[in-house]
Amino acid sequence: MKKLIGILLIAISAASFGTLAIFGHYVYADGMDIFTVLFIRFGISAVFMTVILLLRKEHFPHGRILAQLVGMGALGYVGQSFLYMTAIKYASSGLVALLLYLYPMFVFILSVFVLREKVNAVKVIALILALAGSALTVDPNGGQLIGALMAVGAALIYSIYIIVGTNVMKHVSAVQSSAIIFASAGVVYGILTFASGAHLPESNSGWLAMLGIIVLSTIIPVVTFLAGLERIGPTNAAMLSTLEPVVTVLLAAWLFGDKLPPIVMLGGGLILAAVILLTRAELRKEESAPHLT
Repeated sequence: MKKLIGILLIAISAASFGTLAIFGHYVYADGMDIFTVLFIRFGISAVFMTVILLLRKEHFPHGRILAQLVGMGALGYVGQSFLYMTAIKYASSGLVALLLYLYPMFVFILSVFVLREKVNAVKVIALILALAGSALTVDPNGGQLIGALMAVGAALIYSIYIIVGTNVMKHVSAVQSSAIIFASAGVVYGILTFASGAHLPESNSGWLAMLGIIVLSTIIPVVTFLAGLERIGPTNAAMLSTLEPVVTVLLAAWLFGDKLPPIVMLGGGLILAAVILLTRAELRKEESAPHLT
């Protein structure tokens, strides 16, 4: 049951993260800039999670764990999001998205060498299917080399974030970790926003889209990802997260009338095949594990 809950949590996280690009389309169209969006996103999310933390009467992390969580937010989230959003200026969104989804491979490699995770045929096949599916789902039209390097850098930073989070989540709850991560990222983007000038939404629709980013694209996916990460491990979590571009593509087709070429459908099918393969293997492993009575 633990594995199944973990898989469902990561699936919810991926589906929720998949809404970010959609809401982002609306807030940018309403006059906002990247620093203001991310400051409001993480700032309000931090306040919300802190309230939940106090209501649950959980203590704030301290010591080494606190330092790691601050690093995950102030360095991990800030670095990944900044490189990703800057890369889009120099390369196509499709190429940037494709290179970002190299992170399951990075996580897999880091897990083997850093966490001593065992390699098996199912994980290797699922990884290949997920990477191939991601490559087919997005549309890499090219761009400047600096954009490509920034996208790869974003993938590497996110991979390290996941590896660090694997250890951290053994000591804190998803609520504790999310509160600190959001607050750390919010402080950094707050400084950047005040330095460059805030650009708030110009209409109610912009504020509604911003609310969607906070709730559906931040609080829900980050909390569920961290909770799922603790249950199924970094490699499985990273590979299952490749559901995100499928959700984004489907939402874009529904809301903006984007067409779904056969190659995109094939890519989505490969990602779903990887998810099913990995899910069946993990559930079978859990069933065969000895149970203490």
